[in-house]
Amino acid sequence: MTLLAVTPGEPAGIGPECLLRHRAAHPGQPLVAVADPSLLRAVAESVAPDLDVVEWRPGTPVPDGALACLPVPLAVPAQPGRLDPANAPYVLETLRRAVGLVQSGHAAALVTGPVHKGVINEAGEAFTGHTEFLAALAGVPRVVMMLAAGSLRVALVTTHLPLSAVPAAITPEAVEQTLRILVSALKSDFGLDRPRVQVLGLNPHAGEGGHLGSEDDAIIAPAMAACADAGAELRGPVPADTAFTPTALARCDAVLAMYHDQGLPVLKHAGFGRAVNITLGLPFIRTSVDHGTALDIAGQGLADPASLGHAITEAFTLAGRR
Repeated sequence: MTLLAVTPGEPAGIGPECLLRHRAAHPGQPLVAVADPSLLRAVAESVAPDLDVVEWRPGTPVPDGALACLPVPLAVPAQPGRLDPANAPYVLETLRRAVGLVQSGHAAALVTGPVHKGVINEAGEAFTGHTEFLAALAGVPRVVMMLAAGSLRVALVTTHLPLSAVPAAITPEAVEQTLRILVSALKSDFGLDRPRVQVLGLNPHAGEGGHLGSEDDAIIAPAMAACADAGAELRGPVPADTAFTPTALARCDAVLAMYHDQGLPVLKHAGFGRAVNITLGLPFIRTSVDHGTALDIAGQGLADPASLGHAITEAFTLAGRR
């Protein structure tokens, strides 16, 4: 049986509600939540009163209908919509325990709910995001964040950096390594024999021949040339302002953006609520939602579990291909 480990994320956000709503609508899916069962039971009282939350241990059967939960205790009770730095270690521990389930073979994939980076850092934990944290746990030097909404896939060379730090992070090594990880995953996980990747330039008009910046010609183009042996069709560097036209997208299987807000606003405009965040380059499958903690609606019964549902479906699909 393909079992998925799911972390609901920030306990004061909408992650627990999304998980419980999804589970109530899909009672047959083999899922195990890695969370505080008392938190899930409290949320279930209002959004899924008929759903039982049952404590679970690795190696034991997953109960039918109920939500299995690998217990991780909160430091303090969670209040919907109110962040508490005291629970930041809890959030990180749920991720560690969930990764342990996947690495030990007790779960086939990891699905993560939204976390709040700010409150984790306020608690004194250096944390830039799921992607980087999971890479460190897995002991791999580089992973790639890719969001997918249907046939539109956008991967990133840099992730959660201030915009002022991006140019220095666009190095030949970073671009080449990201391209190789992306191409490998498109082949192995998505069944594309010769992936077509559109690589965006860093500067407006992809540098305009050096008049609007040198990185495109001096860094990105040589990195693409170094990947000539990767077995992919690479196009670029192309200007970001024309890369997402229907004609351009019809000629590619994925877009490689240089930084977070270069590519993701377009993808989320096209597919918010059904997009899936997929971490490429890990030794295990990880998918996630495309939204944040939504503290403004937490605890009000308004959370939409659709994105989590898409992340879970994608995780089952990817696990089935491995």
